[in-house]
Amino acid sequence: MLAAPINPSDINMIQGNYGLLPKLPAVGGNEGVGQVVAVGSSVTGLKPGDWVIPANAGLGTWRAEAVFSEEALMAVPSDIPLQSAATLGVNPCTAYRMLMDFEQLRPGDSVIQNASNSGVGQAVIQIAAALGLRTINVVRDRPELQKLTDRLKNLGAEHVITEEELRKPEMKNFFKDVPQPRLALNCVGGKSSTELLRHLAPGGTMVTYGGMAKQPVTAPVSLLIFKDLKLRGFWMSQWKKDHSLGEWVIAPLPRVIQEVTAYC
Repeated sequence: MLAAPINPSDINMIQGNYGLLPKLPAVGGNEGVGQVVAVGSSVTGLKPGDWVIPANAGLGTWRAEAVFSEEALMAVPSDIPLQSAATLGVNPCTAYRMLMDFEQLRPGDSVIQNASNSGVGQAVIQIAAALGLRTINVVRDRPELQKLTDRLKNLGAEHVITEEELRKPEMKNFFKDVPQPRLALNCVGGKSSTELLRHLAPGGTMVTYGGMAKQPVTAPVSLLIFKDLKLRGFWMSQWKKDHSLGEWVIAPLPRVIQEVTAYC
């Protein structure tokens, strides 16, 4: 293995409260990038020197070396940043699928998200910018907020606001100049997710892919009735189970790589 990050889902899996639990004994780590050092005689799609990432979660990337089947891996370009390659299989793919699968978004449309400085959040910013989408990025207030704001805008973020600003009545004036978002991406839950719902356009969709606040998603009845909002969930591992390997590797992955690395 060349690099392997620590994702919140890794911690959840260790704690035993994730949707996918490997058989014990097990090695932790769902993401990472490795380099092929040798292949068997029947391997046709990989060769020594190739960079590879796990095809599915639960492979166990927190190790120096391992023997895997060809089907457990997929090749990625070796000319992209190492950190980008190590996190390519989960966060950017999650961002890409949420932007593509729930609303028919067109250039100029708005997307709002919380946890905007997370791995998925930063991927959303980059892919959305490449697609011509306008992003409203919600973050928690902090001492060096301007530094974070500048970093996210360098990735392609159009607007960066705090959770506190999102709750203010003045946000009505904000949406006079910015289209109300048709898609909200929720990684937090609790009050943060409720505020995302309040600012969705009628008929819009909020997709929940995480719960960092460890609080339930609360949807006011009035928003569901009078704005016809939709609540959906997304889990990349389930998406992979529901789609063939060739479908999700061959079709979107090259585009994800191009769009995510364009702003690196």
